[in-house]
Amino acid sequence: VQLTTLGMWSLLLLWGLAAPCQGLLETVGTLARIDKDELGKAIQNSLVGGPLLQNVLGSVTSVNQGLLGSRGLLGGGGLLGYGGVFGVVEELSGLKVEELTLPQVSLKLLPGFGVQLSLHTKVGLAGSGTLGGFLQLAAEVNVSSRVAMGISSRGTPILILKRCSTLLGHISLLSGLLPTPLLGLAEQTLFKVLPGLLCPVVDSVLSVVNELLGAVLSLVPLGPLGSVEFTLATLPLISNQYIELDINSIVKSVAGDIIDFPKPPKPIKVPPKEDHTSQVTVPLYLFSTIFGLLQTNGALDIDITPELVPSNVPMTTTDLTALVPEVLGKVPRGQQLLLRLQVKQAPAVTLQKKKAAVSIAANIRVLPHLPAGTPDALLELNGVMTLNAQLAPSATKLHLSLSLERLSVKLASSFVHPLIVDKHQAASHLEEWLSDVFRAAYVPKLNVDLDVGIPLPKVLNVDFGNAVLEVIENAVVLTVAS
Repeated sequence: VQLTTLGMWSLLLLWGLAAPCQGLLETVGTLARIDKDELGKAIQNSLVGGPLLQNVLGSVTSVNQGLLGSRGLLGGGGLLGYGGVFGVVEELSGLKVEELTLPQVSLKLLPGFGVQLSLHTKVGLAGSGTLGGFLQLAAEVNVSSRVAMGISSRGTPILILKRCSTLLGHISLLSGLLPTPLLGLAEQTLFKVLPGLLCPVVDSVLSVVNELLGAVLSLVPLGPLGSVEFTLATLPLISNQYIELDINSIVKSVAGDIIDFPKPPKPIKVPPKEDHTSQVTVPLYLFSTIFGLLQTNGALDIDITPELVPSNVPMTTTDLTALVPEVLGKVPRGQQLLLRLQVKQAPAVTLQKKKAAVSIAANIRVLPHLPAGTPDALLELNGVMTLNAQLAPSATKLHLSLSLERLSVKLASSFVHPLIVDKHQAASHLEEWLSDVFRAAYVPKLNVDLDVGIPLPKVLNVDFGNAVLEVIENAVVLTVAS
């Protein structure tokens, strides 16, 4: 039974890590395809420097900033320091690592497994040689490791060192005297010591990269609306060019309730990714939930008073009566107006090829604007606003800005005159006026509320601020060069 269970999990792991080929996003999550170049950058940056490693490897004082410092893992007191492995060879006592050239990183993605990671570096050693003379040695070293990709106990993608070996290249004597037998002894000792010295460096590098990968699992606040929690939906998929992460986007209200809106009726067809680029696909679901939260919070409702519109936009009963005299002929002249707009259902967001739009159905009541009391409505209309959405990426968000494309209204009732007139004709007279009012007072309010943006998951600190944006059916795709 144990063997059967182990075999089943092995098959599941291999299936999860298999190279992606369908190009379909079945879930409502955010699909991230991270190019191998980005992984290479993350590894190289972890070698160059960063405070994450200093607690582990000691303070850095040498020219080689980061984990390769003279007082870190490789320096005095380390494996090759005085009293270390070389301390057993009397003629070479005190020999230690003085310098380690910043490694050159090369990697290859292994579909179905993980990463083949290679580091090429030069080690400089110094100490006392024969008869106490100053001695300097240099050795070229290749570190080769196989790294598996899986999921940590926290539910984040993780790189795990499975095998590590070193290949010692040419050893040269830079200064001092060292008889050939002792040079051979130094060479043999380095063969024994370097794996134990440099493979922990690989482990330390992976721990830094895993911290960056762990940032995928995060809770992103949405201001007064709630939050988005990102989690992995499936095991990472690995092709020969990129790592693919299917990331669940769980939207919660301020109270902590999960917001569940309708999913697209069919999977999203994700376009292919070009080499040396990374890609993130933001689904329609995230757009719908943001607007759904705005509606349930009442943020889409508004009372529009004359103070909110420019002076050239009419907001009096005199102006309104001139538009629809057959409806409001008996209304007192010269009174200021109040427009009360209420949205009673979540807006509909559409993402089609090269276009994003939002449709908001609203109930519009036109009332006298009185300083006190609750006035009776003059008119009630049912309106539908169609708004174009302009999208712009930043490092961490996808920003939205709306503009009113058109407004259609139907005259529902008049509280001052029986509706015996042509409703369609009266409504058409009101549409142009209401469009001016909404452009001046309502659309700017929507854009302020939408400043929270659509959050993007953090994967290896990839910055999508300069990404090329493409609107496809039911999704938006951001692509950035590595």
